[in-house]
Amino acid sequence: MLNPPDPAIVARIADIMSRAKRLLFITGAGISADSGLPTYRGIGGLYNNQMTEENFPIETALSGSMLDANPAITWKYLYQIEEACRGAKFNDAHAMIAEWQETFEVCVLTQNIDGFHRDAGSRNLIEMHGDIHDLLCTRCDYQASVPNYDGLAMPPSCPRCQALVRPRVVLFGEALPSGAIQHLYRELDQGFDVVFSIGTTSVFPYIAGPVAQASQRGVPTVEINPTDTNVTRFVDYKLAAGAAASLRAIREALVKVA
Repeated sequence: MLNPPDPAIVARIADIMSRAKRLLFITGAGISADSGLPTYRGIGGLYNNQMTEENFPIETALSGSMLDANPAITWKYLYQIEEACRGAKFNDAHAMIAEWQETFEVCVLTQNIDGFHRDAGSRNLIEMHGDIHDLLCTRCDYQASVPNYDGLAMPPSCPRCQALVRPRVVLFGEALPSGAIQHLYRELDQGFDVVFSIGTTSVFPYIAGPVAQASQRGVPTVEINPTDTNVTRFVDYKLAAGAAASLRAIREALVKVA
């Protein structure tokens, strides 16, 4: 059972938000915990660094080089990850971030590949690791969006050219999408009034970096995570609680200071 968010800290966060215009929400797997999804590091964390049935580290099975060499192995575990997302949907945390677009200028930077921020209605969204439901051909320009992988051949082939199809996700060892990085830089150049880190261990520099930079510039920073992470030591406000419960409490407190 998670602890409830601290009311005193919630009140201080609501106070700084009441004077803010631009908000950055950096989110990881923890924000989807209330949707029933496991919290994990990166695309392969469902396996918690265990070895696969083929005796590979999961990072090897879910790597770009394995997709090239033996796509059946990579797709086997991609299917299992998608299957874990199946039937789940966005929760109150995703919904409240989208709702705040009507009051603030909101940017969402997410590591998650579940697509829940998009489903909830977030518009200014940077999906740094992609979306597991978006498919593309490795040879031609074929693209498709699917609700799930049920019925797909494993590994799937392109209906146009019969080449391998892959999801629009960043596998281990692959470069981050340049468009997403440029989008993030443009947003950071404009600056933010409050930066939130929610449900992420912040092990990646492009996730921890914006929080650290904001802290150095005197921009208020908030972490919502039941456990301590790489950014805990330099955030201004820490809620050691779940994402949905914390954001609900902040929304209620905002009404009182509005």
